[in-house]
Amino acid sequence: MAYLNFLLFGVFPYIALAILLLGSLIRYEREQYTWKASSSQLLEKKQLRRGSIPFHIGIIGIFIGHFVGLLTPNVVWHALGISPGVKQIVAIVAGGIFGLLCLYGLLILMHRRLTHPAVRASSTNMDILILFLLLGQLLLGLGSIFVSVGHLDGSEMLRLMGWAQNILILNPQTAAPIISEAHWIFKMHVTLGLIIFAIFPFSRLVHMISVPVKYLFRNYQVVRTRGGN
Repeated sequence: MAYLNFLLFGVFPYIALAILLLGSLIRYEREQYTWKASSSQLLEKKQLRRGSIPFHIGIIGIFIGHFVGLLTPNVVWHALGISPGVKQIVAIVAGGIFGLLCLYGLLILMHRRLTHPAVRASSTNMDILILFLLLGQLLLGLGSIFVSVGHLDGSEMLRLMGWAQNILILNPQTAAPIISEAHWIFKMHVTLGLIIFAIFPFSRLVHMISVPVKYLFRNYQVVRTRGGN
């Protein structure tokens, strides 16, 4: 059991991250024309608008919350006067709000993609698979809230923080045993998240890292009316 735990939470994270980074680079280098979300807006707009906005707001909030919550060292929170218990409550409330918002949008987008004939016909197997994986991940995340309510001392959160931060500093021998004591729902949440990382380069999710930052620094365009005025 200890060997399987080390394989899943000590080795697999690096495999998933390596596939994510190298796969994304190779796809961008060799298949730039596929580096997009393949919008189906022309096929159907109403449901897309209703689902896309809450989905993207929710998933961005979840991503920022996980990134800051897991990777910020506990000494920083302590210096700010934020105890693990308080941080746990904030995570429950914020995660619940953004999670439900994301779930609402995702269900609309899934219904649209699966039932609208034109959108369904333009969808690939990977498009469908990634939607179901995201749904499973959201349900696990929302389900973990009920477990967290029973651990308002922040103990489960500290385990996840310890695991993530030790993975980040390339210390899997310490990371894997830390998460071995976590509740099974957190382990499934982490495992499914790593699987999504691994298939990221082969899906439409790659458009997430195509933020047009250069537009923030481009020169202003001079626009003149006819007649030179």
